[in-house]
Amino acid sequence: MSWIIRGLLLVICGLALLMTAAESDSPVGKWKTFDDKTGRAKSIVQITEENGALTGKVLEVLESPAGPHPLCRPCEGERKDQPIEGMTILWGAKKNGPSWEDGEILDPENGKIYHAILTLLTGGQKLQVRGYIGIPAIGRRQIWQRQEERSSNQ
Repeated sequence: MSWIIRGLLLVICGLALLMTAAESDSPVGKWKTFDDKTGRAKSIVQITEENGALTGKVLEVLESPAGPHPLCRPCEGERKDQPIEGMTILWGAKKNGPSWEDGEILDPENGKIYHAILTLLTGGQKLQVRGYIGIPAIGRRQIWQRQEERSSNQ
């Protein structure tokens, strides 16, 4: 009888490991961004997924040359002079193999919108975000750091 219990425990543990591995395959959650020049923490971005596409919204600006609660002065259109906190800066990225591609990302410091590719690193604890115009090999890369464990309701 004990072999049945052991077998069930083994199956349960295996399923738990598979679920954990599947969760680490998603960038959904909160991420800390860093300044390219100083390496200092810059903001907290919440990434969500809807209909297979990722969206990223700035929850909090931690440091800005424009001071606390900066506005997107160089932005155009509906984002012009709007608060960066609460602003959607990432949209449209869809899973393609190990990455999320065909998205766009806004740099609130210069108001420009770039193509975006996102790739999870180190077991889902870091996120490589590449913004580019034209070809992906020429562009800018940032590494974001996960700020929380994902829950099953995200």
